Amino acid sequence: MNTSSNSTQNQAAADEHRRIIVLDTETTGMNREGGPHYQGHRIIEIGAVEIINRKLTGRHFHVYIKPDREIQPDAIEVHGITDEFLVDKPEYKEVHKEFLEFIDGAELVAHNAPFDVGFMDHEFSMLDSSIGTTAEHCKVTDTLAMAKRMPNMPARKNLDSLAKHYMIDISARVLHGALLDAEILADVYLAMTGGQTSLQFSGSNAESGGVEGIRRVEGRKALKVLRASADELVAHEDRLDIVAKSGACLWR
Repeated sequence: MNTSSNSTQNQAAADEHRRIIVLDTETTGMNREGGPHYQGHRIIEIGAVEIINRKLTGRHFHVYIKPDREIQPDAIEVHGITDEFLVDKPEYKEVHKEFLEFIDGAELVAHNAPFDVGFMDHEFSMLDSSIGTTAEHCKVTDTLAMAKRMPNMPARKNLDSLAKHYMIDISARVLHGALLDAEILADVYLAMTGGQTSLQFSGSNAESGGVEGIRRVEGRKALKVLRASADELVAHEDRLDIVAKSGACLWR
C-alpha cells in the first residue's frame, strides 16, 4: 500500500473541495498612509463570490453600506459611489450577521488583502469587540503577495494588469465595483493556481510506483524542423489580427 501517494491524493481532494470566498471592498477614502480605517474611513460596498471545487457556485454576497461620514472626491473618481446614492442603504450593523455567516470558515481571497481585512477588522471592532478579527474566522490569502512570489509576472501587479496577463476579459469594468472586481479576481486566482493537483495513471506499473515498463528508443534520428516562410508569417499575423478583433487572442 502506497500511503504517501494516498495522502497526496487525499490532500488534493481536500484542497479542491474547500470553500473559498473571493472578496473586494470599496471605501469612503483611498489614502492608505497609516491605514485609512484608522482615519475614520468606512466600507461602503462589499462584493464576494463563492468558489467550491475550483468552480464559481453562483452564490455571492453583495451590499452597499451607508457610512457615517462623507466619501472623499478621489474615492468617488475610482468607484463612482456617491453620498446621495448611499442615503437609503443599510448601515454595516444591519448586514454584519449575514456577511459573517457568508465568510465564516472559508478561505478568504483578496487582492492586497491587508487593505480589505483592515477595514473589515475595523468594522468588527466598532460593532462589537467580541467578534474578533477576520483571521479568527477565515484563512486569509493575498493574491498580491502571491503574484510577487511568482515568476514571469507583469511589473505592475494590480488587478487590471494580472487580468490582462491571464487574458481575462475586463471590458465591462469602467469603474471599480466590489462585486465585479471580486468576479474578476476569482478568475485571476483560478488562473494563478491552475496547475494540476494530482496525476491519475492506469496500469499495474504506475500503481506499483515502478519504472520497469518504460521503454527507451535508442538511435532515433532528430526530427526535421520546417520553418515558416516570410509569406506564411505575414499570413499568420493577418489571421491573428482577425481573431483579435473578436476578443483576446491566445496566440499573442
